[in-house]
Amino acid sequence: MRKLLKLGGWLIAAILLYLLFWPVPIDPVAWDAPEDRGFVDPYASNELLEPARGIDLGEFNGPEDATVGSDGRIYVTTDGGHILRVDNGGVSEFATVAGRPLGIETDSDGSLVIANSYIGLQRIDQAGHVTTLLDEVDGEPLVYANNLAIGPDGRIYFSQSSSKFGAERYQGTFEASLLDIMEHGGHGNVFVFDPATGSVHTLLTGLNYANGVAVSDDGSFLLVNETSSYRVLKHWLTGPRAGTTDVLLDNLPGFPDNLKAGMNGRFWLGFAAPRNRLLDALSGWPFLRKVVQRLPAFVRPAAVPASHVIAFNADGEVLMNMHDPAARFPTLTGVLETPRFLYLTTLFGNQLPVIAKQDL
Repeated sequence: MRKLLKLGGWLIAAILLYLLFWPVPIDPVAWDAPEDRGFVDPYASNELLEPARGIDLGEFNGPEDATVGSDGRIYVTTDGGHILRVDNGGVSEFATVAGRPLGIETDSDGSLVIANSYIGLQRIDQAGHVTTLLDEVDGEPLVYANNLAIGPDGRIYFSQSSSKFGAERYQGTFEASLLDIMEHGGHGNVFVFDPATGSVHTLLTGLNYANGVAVSDDGSFLLVNETSSYRVLKHWLTGPRAGTTDVLLDNLPGFPDNLKAGMNGRFWLGFAAPRNRLLDALSGWPFLRKVVQRLPAFVRPAAVPASHVIAFNADGEVLMNMHDPAARFPTLTGVLETPRFLYLTTLFGNQLPVIAKQDL
């Protein structure tokens, strides 16, 4: 019995030492998470996404972002570096870019511009040929390019979610995002790149998981999702307030992912998941967050499946709030709006959800 007690004591001591001192990649920073109000107006739960149907992508997974090409077809980024073309005739692979492409936009010359989390910015011409536009800033490699928007002057605005937790180094975008969100260390950036001159400048730094970006039609301002701070920022590009930043939407009920300009002055935002009560409760306790990171993955704060997107205007007024309580298409990243349809992009799964506007 004495030997068993001694062995048990050593085991408990070993577990405590592990939880207290085992090295982990994060160095958490204390912050004050705003009180989670839940799904109250203007974000109250409803069933407006129930009419969504899925376009089968076959062997391809993770339609993270989409754009309308110059030919009127839908182009989608997916896992494994595959860029798909979707039209009435079905789904086909248009190009392969390697890495993990996330954001996608159509440029004025008809080419596609990709934010590749493993590589940086890439361009795909109308024949499907891929070139790298930008893979470093100020001598530092881009390790987690995420979303992008193209201004009316052709300049490309794009986010790097984390300069510390690279998507390739940590075996994927989702895995890297969990580390950056748990640390809350302000490693996110937003850059502007001019393809005509090759120049690149830093617009915003110190962001907590910089994510979706969208530029206004007149190029006067840029919107940025700061995912792990639950807010949307408005950065002025022109006018008397150029270079300043406002908080446009604050204390959101979930983790905002992509942003995309829609029609009639709307901007669309997808919520990858609702907020996590434990993560918020630990915001002011960096030491405990480090301990939690040492626990098995199934014990740590995890994303809850949900389907939720919103549309809002330049003043931050929420115009549309759409849920699917059944979460048939969970982890929605955003919305591509066309005159007839809303295409819902997702982080996982082999379906591209779509809703006919006439069914809303």
